[in-house]
Amino acid sequence: MRVAVTGTPGTGKTTAVDAVDTDLNVVHLNEVIKREDLTTSRDDERDTLVTDMDAVEAWLNGREDVLFESHLAHQFDADRVVVLRCRPDELEERLTERGESPGSAAENAESEALDLILSEAVNRHGEDAVYEIDTTDRSPESVAEAIDAVLTGEREPSAGTVSFVEYL
Repeated sequence: MRVAVTGTPGTGKTTAVDAVDTDLNVVHLNEVIKREDLTTSRDDERDTLVTDMDAVEAWLNGREDVLFESHLAHQFDADRVVVLRCRPDELEERLTERGESPGSAAENAESEALDLILSEAVNRHGEDAVYEIDTTDRSPESVAEAIDAVLTGEREPSAGTVSFVEYL
């Protein structure tokens, strides 16, 4: 089984996945991208590396029984896709607290309000493979339990159940 955990930066992907008790191999894609230099260039305006998506796909190719997380994870083949969500004002606060620029934090909050990653996940994988989890007021352990319910089949697909449109 291949399970992707994705979401806007700051939704709690890394922390939650680290708390999941699973036999699947856990892969933090952002670490792999840096370690394996799977980039094409640098975006100076956003102060970030541009990921070589084909290289990441090649790296993931053939890996089974894996739980992988990144804000890009939904762009790759997976049997199930967990989209972590967070209320945009809370997300903006989390990102600012961890040192993101105000512009970057605001851009990510707006992307979250617009369901950007959710819509990309549904477009690629279909509604029946996408599971939304609102992390706004949940502990990492609670989010990990919800991810575990996806892994064990105890949770039904839930694309479109979280909305932050009022933020706009």
